[in-house]
Amino acid sequence: MIGAGGADWKHYARRKPNVVTRRIRKGIPDCLRGLVWQLISGSRDLLLMHQGVYEQLVLYETSASELDIIRDISRTFPSHVYFQQRHGPGQRSLYNVLKAYSVYDREVGYVQGMGFLAGLLLLYMSEEDAFWLLVALLKGAVNAPMEGLYLVGLPLVQQYLFQFERLVKEQLPKLGAHFDQEMINPSMYASQWFITVFSYSFPFPLALRIWDVFLYEGVKIVFKVGLALLKYCQDDLVKLPFEKLVYALRNFPEDALNPDTLLPMAYSIKVTKGLEDLKLEYLRMNGPQSHSPKSGNEERQLSVSTQKHSSLRR
Repeated sequence: MIGAGGADWKHYARRKPNVVTRRIRKGIPDCLRGLVWQLISGSRDLLLMHQGVYEQLVLYETSASELDIIRDISRTFPSHVYFQQRHGPGQRSLYNVLKAYSVYDREVGYVQGMGFLAGLLLLYMSEEDAFWLLVALLKGAVNAPMEGLYLVGLPLVQQYLFQFERLVKEQLPKLGAHFDQEMINPSMYASQWFITVFSYSFPFPLALRIWDVFLYEGVKIVFKVGLALLKYCQDDLVKLPFEKLVYALRNFPEDALNPDTLLPMAYSIKVTKGLEDLKLEYLRMNGPQSHSPKSGNEERQLSVSTQKHSSLRR
């Protein structure tokens, strides 16, 4: 079903999108996860179109972020055996991917949260594959580009937090009112949800299932999971004062993080139209400087970065 360059996969996904969505939401088999992630994200195509670029970025380019990357390596999944050994294979691979991206896209460069994205990818694929999947995510090969999460001022984070706060008030009005009363806003607990797509502090079984859906359906799953978490814990959260509320929002109970319980609840939440309306409202309020990177013509957008390094392949 995969075929050369994923051609068979694309044909199947176009013919039976509902079947693909349903199967991905049930969870991609772990032995296939790395390959399927590359296919549904569009990164496999990028690698095939730009063979040799990653090696050149790693071996022959220098980055202004190298010291920052080295400093942060040990803070990325410190409890995971693959990244524990100082200067071990996991840390070396993570350094190479992050350094290569900081050269590939010097406007974004390197931001600490990117390490969790790259680290999760490296558990399921090679360095080069992980690099191109990072490119596909940040530049928007299939879904909306993520690079605004890491640009100066974190413009896309600000937009997402605005949207999320309004969705909480609309869909969970009792909890939203309690948050207002206790002066709780999403920046106190939800920023890392968007910056690392739940890979920072959530259990791996849940994070992986979220990533399966995220790579296929886009960022709306982050909103849905966030709302589902709050809905699941709402009865307890509305009773808590400020200090205990902040702690609870950063330390959800184990039963709330069960993917077989949480994800069906998340899938049932409708956000697509609300997100689009709230995005337009946010942009009207904040002006053109707050615009997240445009999805526009995806091939043209991706080529802007790859053209800068086309000479490396000659």
